Amino acid sequence: MILVTGATGSVGRHVLADLLAMGHRVRALSRAPEQASIPRQAEIVQGDLGEPEGLREALHGVRAVYLMAMGDAPVPFAELAERSGVRRIVLLSTSDVLDDVEDAERQPDAVARLHAGFERAVARTGMRWTFLRPNEFAGNSLHWAPQIKAGDIVRAPYPSARTAPIHERDIAAVAVRALTEDGHHGARYVLTGPQAITHAGQLAAIGAAIGRPLRMEGIPAHEAREQMTRYAPPAIVDAVLGQLAAAVERPSVPTDTVRRVISRSPYTFADWAREHAADFG
Repeated sequence: MILVTGATGSVGRHVLADLLAMGHRVRALSRAPEQASIPRQAEIVQGDLGEPEGLREALHGVRAVYLMAMGDAPVPFAELAERSGVRRIVLLSTSDVLDDVEDAERQPDAVARLHAGFERAVARTGMRWTFLRPNEFAGNSLHWAPQIKAGDIVRAPYPSARTAPIHERDIAAVAVRALTEDGHHGARYVLTGPQAITHAGQLAAIGAAIGRPLRMEGIPAHEAREQMTRYAPPAIVDAVLGQLAAAVERPSVPTDTVRRVISRSPYTFADWAREHAADFG
């Protein structure tokens, strides 16, 4: 039995679908099972990562876990998973985590601190672990959808930030390999798409996918922060904006990790944009 947390999320739903397609027994964790859209072949169990002591039923009989860094109790969850007999755990982390910083609180931003705490808690157990460290999700561009539906100009910060966005399907494919194959214990996989592209370039790719010319108009970071803090915690917003600012001067460098692990080329951002064209139209 494999437990998938965040089973309705942008990565978790692909992890779930791929495991089911391979014939594995899968249990999906949801805080509200009655509202979750989960394939009927999967077992659904109620639970919240923020309340790990309530997850004993969810972990019963589980031998591998796909884990999202959610909640603020990484140590209790990791210890409970090990006591419950989990042998393998694959954690969705972030490339912002710095390995040479021992104290999680000294990581560069709130996103890195959260994930570093989970990484440390998992690594201290006797379970076989793999950390997935994506650079930027291609799906992050979905927050431009309302502006694209309203017109041909998107106002956003740092149009020249050059990142290497990765398709969520590729993250899931690496996760499934690590969950079901040997040889991934102790790996910290930095995952990227096949090429670095500016945010303005991402928008152009979306325009090509929907058949409309789109243009990005830069706005000051403080204006973007004001907008973003309406729906996200300020510490997370500051982390995201800091990462984009850094990517202007220090563009992301694509890795070959996806190709090495799953033996195929990763999807391009243009591939992702064509697949999600309906979300912007």
